[in-house]
Amino acid sequence: MALSNTTLGVLIATMDASIVIISLPAIFRGIGLDPLAAGNIGYLLWMILGYLLVSAVLVVVLGRLGDMFGRVRIYNLGFLVFAFASVALSLDPFRAGAGALWLILWRVVQAFGGSMLTANSAAILTDAFPARQRGTALGINQITALAGQFLGLLAGGLLAEVDWRAVFWVSVPVSVAGTVWSYLSLRETAAAGRGRVDWLGNVTFATGAGILLAGITYGIQPYGGHPTGWTNPWVLSGLIGGVLLLLVFCVVETRVAEPMFRLSLFRVRAFAAGNLAALLTAIARGGLQFMLIIWLQGIWLPLHGYDFEDTPLWAGVFMLPLTLGFLIAGPVSGYLSDRFGARLFSTAGLIVVAGSFLGLLALPVDFAYGPFAGLLFLNGLGQGMFSSPNTSSVMGSVPPRYRGVASGMRATFQNSGTALSIGVFFSLMVSGLAATLPATLSSGLTAHGVPPATAHEVASLPPVSTLFATFLGNNPIAHLLGTGGTLDHLTAPQRATLTGHTFFPRLVSGPFHHGLTIVFGVAAGMALVSALASALRGGHERADDDTAKDAPRSYARKG
Repeated sequence: MALSNTTLGVLIATMDASIVIISLPAIFRGIGLDPLAAGNIGYLLWMILGYLLVSAVLVVVLGRLGDMFGRVRIYNLGFLVFAFASVALSLDPFRAGAGALWLILWRVVQAFGGSMLTANSAAILTDAFPARQRGTALGINQITALAGQFLGLLAGGLLAEVDWRAVFWVSVPVSVAGTVWSYLSLRETAAAGRGRVDWLGNVTFATGAGILLAGITYGIQPYGGHPTGWTNPWVLSGLIGGVLLLLVFCVVETRVAEPMFRLSLFRVRAFAAGNLAALLTAIARGGLQFMLIIWLQGIWLPLHGYDFEDTPLWAGVFMLPLTLGFLIAGPVSGYLSDRFGARLFSTAGLIVVAGSFLGLLALPVDFAYGPFAGLLFLNGLGQGMFSSPNTSSVMGSVPPRYRGVASGMRATFQNSGTALSIGVFFSLMVSGLAATLPATLSSGLTAHGVPPATAHEVASLPPVSTLFATFLGNNPIAHLLGTGGTLDHLTAPQRATLTGHTFFPRLVSGPFHHGLTIVFGVAAGMALVSALASALRGGHERADDDTAKDAPRSYARKG
């Protein structure tokens, strides 16, 4: 009962973290907002990142509250908040900028509810299952969470074809049913560890992490003639201020009697090594997700005859081998790690992930789908092999009374990695494009009749605009030349060539592959460092939950 409840909770929470990514073109059209207009880039970023930032900042706080006031209580409340926000999102009454702000606000509230679910689900399972079964249970739960991120891409593409509000409708019946089910089926039998709320720690952590991640987010956007915003004084202030506040937070947590962030847990080698590996793997996984979307939507699918407007849906379909790998390897590796330990499977899985990144580097931009699908499947298998044993090792290495905060800390590292990946990999890609894209774009446009002044103007636009265009399933050439009336002055064959399926993908394939080499090379390096951290976690030590005095079997169906 605990497994089925928590699996449903993390599935809907993680699906909603990614479901908006694919459906953004339909959402922006639905509220009457041009996503590529300069002033609307901020709306686009916060529609995606608002959910991720809140999830990264709040999960540790909510995990600590679960320790204090009851994990089931906080978990059940999370389902209720999530359901309420889902209803509000589907009823957006505004249009244009006001409509976008409504969606961003309620996405933040929805993320708050989702954080309650994800912060306490692993702790609930760790309490409910004995050590000999814990890896299997956490494997099913965690792989469902990871698969939810990619299933959200597919669901977003399918539902956006029906209606943009359907993207939010789908969460309503699931979250309402989950709310009723969790309140009826779960009960708290463990004594809550009541104590004081660490207000100073909460404020310094939430503020520091929020400012830091927001600074990284705005670092993607161009500033002062530079392709990225890392020289922007506000971005630099956010990065420096966020780091300083997090240092203050660490000092505070060593001085208060009841800290929300148990820094002493990092003395446990399995806990520290597992969380470091999880952070780096989450960064690499997030980079893979976004780069694959851009690769498929902006280049490969148009080259193979798909309309730009249809590419969001088909990108989700063609990425299914990745999800399939997750679903196969997660429960199996969790089951085996219960018997043979986490280190072997988690380390081997990360080596497989690194190998798949190197394999993707070897593919041409216009690849054959078979090898591409095989490498995605291999990447999913590797991540599945890593995730469940690693989670079981991390959660099993801490005393039962700290499992709520440990679960929140684990989720913080994972969610922060996903948020960081956007800033890190988009910046790497933009830097790679900035070196070669302007000249390639300018020469390609002038060769097909576009006036040199107009071609230079289009080529001088920040590369991030090109990335966002492909990310949103738009033909950037048709969009940029159509708004200025340039297309009206060209011949019919020239217009057909410039706005066709193949001109833009072939034009940018060279610069894009240059950026892709940087991105996947860094991701492979991160996976190898993660594998090293995983190998240093220590040998297999099975926690004896059945005999521990403070390890209650807390979660069962009423009656």
